[in-house]
Amino acid sequence: MASFPLSVNEKLIGRSRTVGELLAPTSPFDKKCGRENWTVAFAPDGSYFAWSQGHRIVKLVPWSQCLNNFLLHGTKNVANSISTRLPRQNSDGGQKNKPCEHIIDCGDIVWSLAFGSSVPEKQSRCVNIEWHRFKFGQDQLLLATGLNNGRIKIWDVYTGKLLLNLMDHTEVVRDLTFAPDGSLILVSASRDKTLRVWDLKDDGNMMKVLRGHQNWVYGCAFSPDSSILCSVGASKAVFLWDMDKYSMIRKLEGHHNDVVACEFSPDGALLATASYDTRVYVWDPHTGAILMEFGHLFPPPTPIFAGGANDRWVRSVSFSHDGLHIASLADDKMVRFWRIDEEYPVQVAPLNNGLCCTFSTDGSVLAAGQDGSVYFWATPRQVSSLQHLCRMAIRRVMPTSQVKNLPIPSKVVEFLCYQI
Repeated sequence: MASFPLSVNEKLIGRSRTVGELLAPTSPFDKKCGRENWTVAFAPDGSYFAWSQGHRIVKLVPWSQCLNNFLLHGTKNVANSISTRLPRQNSDGGQKNKPCEHIIDCGDIVWSLAFGSSVPEKQSRCVNIEWHRFKFGQDQLLLATGLNNGRIKIWDVYTGKLLLNLMDHTEVVRDLTFAPDGSLILVSASRDKTLRVWDLKDDGNMMKVLRGHQNWVYGCAFSPDSSILCSVGASKAVFLWDMDKYSMIRKLEGHHNDVVACEFSPDGALLATASYDTRVYVWDPHTGAILMEFGHLFPPPTPIFAGGANDRWVRSVSFSHDGLHIASLADDKMVRFWRIDEEYPVQVAPLNNGLCCTFSTDGSVLAAGQDGSVYFWATPRQVSSLQHLCRMAIRRVMPTSQVKNLPIPSKVVEFLCYQI
């Protein structure tokens, strides 16, 4: 990876340490492998990592063994040779105790991935559960893949077998997100301008179509308590949905170009959105207020120029599990790590043609996809203050309106609302 220019304000920023890389095979004549890696994902329990190698192929690898492999053999790791050092699946018995890698041919270009895990207590909303083909257990782990032809394929992570083929979208399935509550409710965002809600405990029944976007939908994300869905898309669109009533709560106004990625903070008090207008905004999803702005072009462009092409389009954003750090990936060949209370990045790293990024489940590593390969960096490590931990604990159960009604000093209210 080549060196990259830094602005005056960024020259004293630390460089993030490379942890490892998974390089896609170079097969110019093999159309099953390709160049664009639009999606990377970690399993909720940290057991697996998955990425699209381009075109039709998705690779699933046990994450702990992958990390050990980086430590033993250095940072470089060609994706096709990793299988020589990771155990293959021999039988279904004992599989969950010994995770194995899988190479999945999805049959069409893969645009999106999402892991979903099941909790038996979270029942399907369908009444006739005795007719179900699938009875998902406590340790069920699924992988959903969104395809170019509008289909969504659901795979069993432990066996690599295809379970369901969901067919309702008429255009590219650009993003997928599972409800974090273990209900196996899946939401898909598509270029057909709709979001669709699926119940995988009801054999993949499509429960609802969410309409409101006038153009392509680029991304979607659940709040940690699964009650709110954010969807983002072309024409500056940022929408919030009530997932109990399947109704729109509000539109968030502020971006000046297409919004392509979104993610909630671990306590649900903040929402980060990334846009082609060169900015990442951090919102209070309960009030619609913009609390922070992370700019990728200095000085920031005026609204009319922010709507045009430039080399600072932000492609992806991810919230760390400590609730303090955000990662962003832009067209200027840089990955940036931000603190939510600082104006400039705290660490940066070089990456050409990056398209997607996400933090590992424990927050220690950031994975970013580029041209069918994946690069991993150590994330900024900082012990959270007791005040911040208390803030996260309170905000997990209290929306902004309730916090503002607490009989406490105004400065404490501002801190709990992330205004200071």
